[in-house]
Amino acid sequence: MSKMDVSRRPSKPAAAAGSSLDAKSKHSPSPLKYYADEDPSLKVPAFLYLVNASAICAFFTLLYYLLSRWREKIRSASPLHVLSAPELAAILAFAASSVYLLGFFGVEFFQSLLLRPPSDIWADDGEEERVVSVVAEEGALKAPCGQALDEETTKLEFDPVKPAAPKAKPVETEKWDEPIGLTEEDEKVIASVVAGTTPSYSLESKLGDCRRAAAIRREALQRKTGKSLAGLPLEGLDYESILGQCCEMPVGYVQIPVGIAGPLVLDGREYSVPMATTEGCLVASANRGCKAIALCGGANSVVLKDGMTRAPVVRFGSAKRAAELKFYLESPTNFEVLSSVFNSSSRFGRLQSIKCAIAGKNLYLRFSCSTGDAMGMNMISKGVQNVMDFLQKDFPDMDVMGISGNFCSDKKPAAVNWIEGRGKSVVCEAVIKGDVVRKVLKTSVEALVELNMLKNLTGSAMAGALGGFNAHASNIVTAIYIATGQDPAQNVESSHCITMMEAVNDGKDLHVSVTMPSIEVGTVGGGTQLASQSACLNLLGVKGANREAPGSNSRLLATVVAGLVLAGELSLMSALAAGQLVKSHMKYNRANKDVSKVSS
Repeated sequence: MSKMDVSRRPSKPAAAAGSSLDAKSKHSPSPLKYYADEDPSLKVPAFLYLVNASAICAFFTLLYYLLSRWREKIRSASPLHVLSAPELAAILAFAASSVYLLGFFGVEFFQSLLLRPPSDIWADDGEEERVVSVVAEEGALKAPCGQALDEETTKLEFDPVKPAAPKAKPVETEKWDEPIGLTEEDEKVIASVVAGTTPSYSLESKLGDCRRAAAIRREALQRKTGKSLAGLPLEGLDYESILGQCCEMPVGYVQIPVGIAGPLVLDGREYSVPMATTEGCLVASANRGCKAIALCGGANSVVLKDGMTRAPVVRFGSAKRAAELKFYLESPTNFEVLSSVFNSSSRFGRLQSIKCAIAGKNLYLRFSCSTGDAMGMNMISKGVQNVMDFLQKDFPDMDVMGISGNFCSDKKPAAVNWIEGRGKSVVCEAVIKGDVVRKVLKTSVEALVELNMLKNLTGSAMAGALGGFNAHASNIVTAIYIATGQDPAQNVESSHCITMMEAVNDGKDLHVSVTMPSIEVGTVGGGTQLASQSACLNLLGVKGANREAPGSNSRLLATVVAGLVLAGELSLMSALAAGQLVKSHMKYNRANKDVSKVSS
């Protein structure tokens, strides 16, 4: 093997270097240790290890502290530039530890990169194996590179080496979630989506595989934005089931925990009610209300009305012509013809009424119809379109401005829904014994009646509330809607509720009721057919359509919603009357890993 001049380095006896190479190939000590033993000056002092360890610990401890303080200031909206004495000291100490670590590790690391020669300098021309070595100019010594050497290398001569500076750790960048099983063809599609040549929305139709389309869209999104979706699940959802009816361009799904409140005793039956929510204390509160109702024999409910609405807006050349159409639509003699035209669009949609309102030469037509077990927005829209086409023959000067003119009114608080109703109008009531009020709800009948008057009635009136004469009906409505596949946006009008409380039986017991005029629910269509939501409907016994009595499943679901709202109103109002609201939220609405403390 060719040698380089090593006259400036301590020499090693040739016998020690060559006689036992075969034995050393597996178990020989490292050249660093060998020459540290030969030359004590090459040993690193023990105290230096302690200093380095202390600097590293201080660096990460201070970094964690400063990031924690930063997060707290953002949460509390405190000025970031205002520093306390501990924060200022921490910043200075962090800067000092950073400078020390950079000076100790970083300088020699960059020197080793700049001064490293080509890797074939030390290779022997006569040997088949390549030996990769690192060299430095003053006191440079041969040593194997960080690359793994071939295990078949049987001959390797070590010369004295200088302890190598530890390599700096690469800066960690945000790594996105890479779907498993991406093929070469998938990579081409991803590149095409990123480049903009293939529209993301067309992946399902082009690939014919909804799950694969979601995975490719997800990966393309991560590459374009540089942001990770690692916490958003991809697997576990039937993407075929959402195609064309639930969600477009999916990249995953959001996990929401589902809790069970109950049993809710309603109309002589027991229901375990699923609630999908991320608000701590909500399920526990509703569950306490269910307990109070069950101990008193249960609640009773009545469906007052069942009719979905849609209100197109049309325009005429004059207010007189708009009034003529109004009179035509409201005439009983014309209703039968219009009903026949409307009903021809669906097996279940049946026209109930048409109410009109004029604003100048604009006319708003509010159609109401039954929709079976469907929530019914699409069903009624088709029927309305049929009627509009029919009317165009007798009123050719009618200009249909929109199939929905907000007189319906959908997904907005509106007095027309509060007064006329929309969807299912339900009233639910119960009588709670005085003993149960004291022992379970921890308050008194008198306190509840007074608080309900001051808060739900007078307080809501002072606020100018529209349909909001309740404590938190929307909490319960939204949780059930998400769990059972309803349209969460319709909680706006579905949460219209007035809660009434009064003392009965000579003031000993409490009569409580909720009246909800516009609960919009369905048990078929939309999100109800998804596996998770379908399971929750099945738990309530209202999955799918009722073929024997169309519409009965959706009406039953509406009564369950009202029943659990009643339970939620009872519990929250009791917590407020007893002054327990803050205490209960601190107990149940804060992260606590100790399950025993929560259960106690």
